[in-house]
Amino acid sequence: MRMDKEGTVTKGVYTIMTKAAASILSADLANLQQDCTRLLNAGVDLLHFDVMDGHFVPNISYGAPVLKCLHAALPDVYYDVHLMISDPARYAPDFAAAGASLITFHLEAVPDTVDEVIAAIRATGCKVGISIRPGTPVEAVFPYIGAVDLILVMSVEPGFGGQSFLPSAPARIAALRAECDRRGCDTLLEVDGGVNTETAPLCIEAGVDWLVAGSSLFHAADPAAVLQVLHSK
Repeated sequence: MRMDKEGTVTKGVYTIMTKAAASILSADLANLQQDCTRLLNAGVDLLHFDVMDGHFVPNISYGAPVLKCLHAALPDVYYDVHLMISDPARYAPDFAAAGASLITFHLEAVPDTVDEVIAAIRATGCKVGISIRPGTPVEAVFPYIGAVDLILVMSVEPGFGGQSFLPSAPARIAALRAECDRRGCDTLLEVDGGVNTETAPLCIEAGVDWLVAGSSLFHAADPAAVLQVLHSK
């Protein structure tokens, strides 16, 4: 798999390798640019930007102005924006304007208007992702395979960084990979929550494409060594 800064992903003649996304929820926000640059220099492929509204999830993080500043400082980075919010269609244009490359929303936040939210994000020019909580059956996103660019499987309950990986996640990834393969779709699969050198290989074996890691990268003494494992496919 190959991804350029515009987010073009190609398979076939290129070596397929998992991508590592650094979740800035675990970064030193007082030195955000420097902390992100340190990991990008170590080999991180993209930055994962978690947005929490205190309503859909019981926590508040940061909004589009922070992304705008980070994008201005690091304009060539692919920004993977994860909206853990109740009204993603309303705020997607703000994050697109701030520099988002891909915007992911939660199925559970808008169960009756998924198609409309997909269309609203597409209208901004961004790639589209859909995410599910650990308790949501993976079959719930089967209707949207092919309609979105990415499916994000949460391997923790969304809302806080530093949680432990749920052991049910690899089987959920494998079920999605099997369904994508059955349909001949190249929808990307991403996992987020508790990803480290022990859990990443389980997800890679299950067929994941992108691995989101926060504390295991930002708090690592040797992030390049962690990335060797995350890039092992």
